[in-house]
This record gives sequence, C-alpha cells and structure tokens, in this order.
Amino acid sequence: MTRLIVSGCFGRMGEVVCRLAAENPRMSEVVAGIDLEFTDDSSCSSRTGFPMHLSNFSSYESIRFCNDSADAIICFLPPNAEAELLDTLEKSAEKGLPLVFCTTGQSAKVNDAIAKAAKKAAVLRSGNMSLGINLLSGVLAKIAPLLHESGFDIEITEKHHNQKIDAPSGTAFLLADSINNSLGKKMRYVHDRSGAHEKRSRDEIGLHALRGGTIVGEHTVTFAGHNEVIELKHIAQSREVFAVGAIKAAQFLVGKPPGLYTMQDVTDD
Repeated sequence: MTRLIVSGCFGRMGEVVCRLAAENPRMSEVVAGIDLEFTDDSSCSSRTGFPMHLSNFSSYESIRFCNDSADAIICFLPPNAEAELLDTLEKSAEKGLPLVFCTTGQSAKVNDAIAKAAKKAAVLRSGNMSLGINLLSGVLAKIAPLLHESGFDIEITEKHHNQKIDAPSGTAFLLADSINNSLGKKMRYVHDRSGAHEKRSRDEIGLHALRGGTIVGEHTVTFAGHNEVIELKHIAQSREVFAVGAIKAAQFLVGKPPGLYTMQDVTDD
C-alpha cells in the first residue's frame, strides 16, 4: 500500500484521488491533505458526491506543517497557487519524498524549483496523467516525421471546462512537444493567426484552445495533407482517468532514485 499526501485535496482532481484511494485501501491511502480551502465544518462535500471527512486524514493549510509519514506526494494545486507549489517542491526535496507533479501552466520560478527538487527526490512531471494520452504521445512521435516529410500540416485543438485557468492545456503542449522532438525541434508553436495576414508556414504547429461548460478534456491532433486528413483524438470522459494515472505514478516512484521522470517511464515500466 502506498501512503499519499495530496496537495490540493479539495480541488477537482484532489478530491477524485482521495475518493479512489478510499475505495481501494489495499492499493493506496491518503494520510494527509493540503488545501487552502478548509472550512470550519468537520467535512467538505466533494463535487463528485463523495463525503470527505477531515477526521479521516491529517489536514493542513500548508504542507510546511505536515509531518505525516508518507511514501509520496501527489500535487494537483492550481498554477496560480505559486507559493504553495514552491512549498510542496521544497518539502519533496527536503524529505527526499517522491512527488507526482500534475499542475500545468506554472511559472518559470516553479519550473526552476522542479529541476532543483529532482536533484534530491524522484519527481514525475506530466502535462496529462492518463494512460491513453501518453500512449497517443508515443504514437505521434512515430508517425509525425513521415507525415510532415510528406507535406502534412499539423494542428492541435483542445477543449476544456470553463473553469480551467491555463490555455493551451498542458496536454496540448505535451502532444506538441512529442511531435516537435521527433522532428528535431524545428517546429514553432502558433496560438493566434488573426493578425498575421500571411500563409501558413511548414514549420508551424497550431495550438487552439476552446473553453466552455463542463468538458473534462478533449484533444485532437490533425494532420492535413493534400486531399486527405488524418485525425487522432483522445476524449476524457471522467477525471478518474487522471487520478488513476497519478496514483500509479506515485506507486512507480517509490524507491526510485532522484531525478525527473515522465508518464512515459510509467508506461514503459
């Protein structure tokens, strides 16, 4: 059983991680929850309908005060919680505690802290925790060179709920990076063509973000060639796919030496 500290336990994803851990106690246990939105009440109702009782695990407004014995940290804090993200990374480095870092759209300061923490602890960072997206990323790396060489243009469209803060999504960048790396990093990312007034160039990967409603997550990679179009799409129908991936990643990190890991390491294991 993997003992977990969940940073951002009352967020959309943190709540799902806590629920899945409670439903599968032989696999994992949440020993502590970190969140800024603690109430004076003894419980916090989950958006998924799962009753999260604070008495079930130690609760803190800051991870700096958390001394519970754990095997790993899962962080689903929002990107604008910079101070809390930095505290989580510092705790990971200080304790040598494996960290699954699931936040996307974070600042350059947080990115630097990730690299620093990875020198003292096993840190897994991914723009998306689902198995399907990471398998899709591998497929794109294999087919992109042939298609691009054959004249296909590449566009990525992503859709998310209207509460998502960052755009384009971390997953869109994950997929774009997979393609770009396979093409020798010669592509540039284009987010807006409204003021360009020029033809599309061959070195572009277009990234487009749509926000609305309660869309969990949808990503489409379009290869547009001469008289033919190939589309690869991933649709997340529940946040559980990300929570399951995060828990699997935490279990994977336990016992691993310090370093920066990705979900590709988990799928390859």
